[in-house]
Amino acid sequence: MQIFLNQNGLLKEVVEKPFELEVHLQRLFEANLETLLSLILVKSEFSIKNSRIDTLAFDAQNKSFIIIEYKRDKNYSVIDQGFMYLSLMLENKADFVIEMNEQKKCTMKRDDIDWTQSRVLFVAPSFTDFQVQSTNFKDLPIELWEVGKYANNIVVVKQIGKSKSAASFKPAVIGNTAIKKVAEEIKVVTEEDHIAYAGPAMAELYDRFKSAILNLSSGIEVKPQKVYIAFKKKSNIVDIELQKHSLKLWINAPFGTIDDSKGLAKDVSNVGHFGNGGYEIKVNDDSNLEYIMSLIKQVVSKQ
Repeated sequence: MQIFLNQNGLLKEVVEKPFELEVHLQRLFEANLETLLSLILVKSEFSIKNSRIDTLAFDAQNKSFIIIEYKRDKNYSVIDQGFMYLSLMLENKADFVIEMNEQKKCTMKRDDIDWTQSRVLFVAPSFTDFQVQSTNFKDLPIELWEVGKYANNIVVVKQIGKSKSAASFKPAVIGNTAIKKVAEEIKVVTEEDHIAYAGPAMAELYDRFKSAILNLSSGIEVKPQKVYIAFKKKSNIVDIELQKHSLKLWINAPFGTIDDSKGLAKDVSNVGHFGNGGYEIKVNDDSNLEYIMSLIKQVVSKQ
């Protein structure tokens, strides 16, 4: 990707300045985990069973551990290494929980962790076409993230997305016992999973709300989670749970900070709920679509 600065209408290319060492990339990423990925740093250089994990992080939203590996060498298999780390985690769950408790002074138990949402992130300045294609499966618990460093202190971070036609990786690993074992325990939830559960009517309603949300601003990402689908920029804007006969929306803002003149939203600030924020709205049609978008837009404008 070419990066330019606009200087009085003339574009000047920003020169890339590669990371000198892998550890420099690691330090930068770890120092900004919350900003980049909304993750909590648990331990840098976590050693377990004769293996070393570059970064152990925790996803508080999904209550799951995330393993992060940094690479400057392109001659490696992200699939083999990724599943090796996932297998290591699932076979030594107690060690990960103990590390979390010691580092963060908490009292988590093994059953408090949602191991189905575990995943591995590979972070590098770039990936080969083979590495990208080998991870192009919609339900693969392995992600690729590219980080470019440029002059003028510019850093570009980009996730390598899956193609819309990406297939499931599970049929391809039937004969591999080790990978099959990991695949049976870890579940990458896709947008299609939520839609299939809800059925045609709510899937159509969701599609109308989705289109309206994406039209509110550029750069809004769709991030399927275990129970809901998140729409986010810097952080979650709104989360949608597809149910059989309705959609449940949570707008990510403290209750009382949005102008809801119709009083359409319910205050769930002190009520257990899946999504983020203090506003909950349940819909079974699009009669209030434009008004709900006006509420969501108030959150978008603050990001």
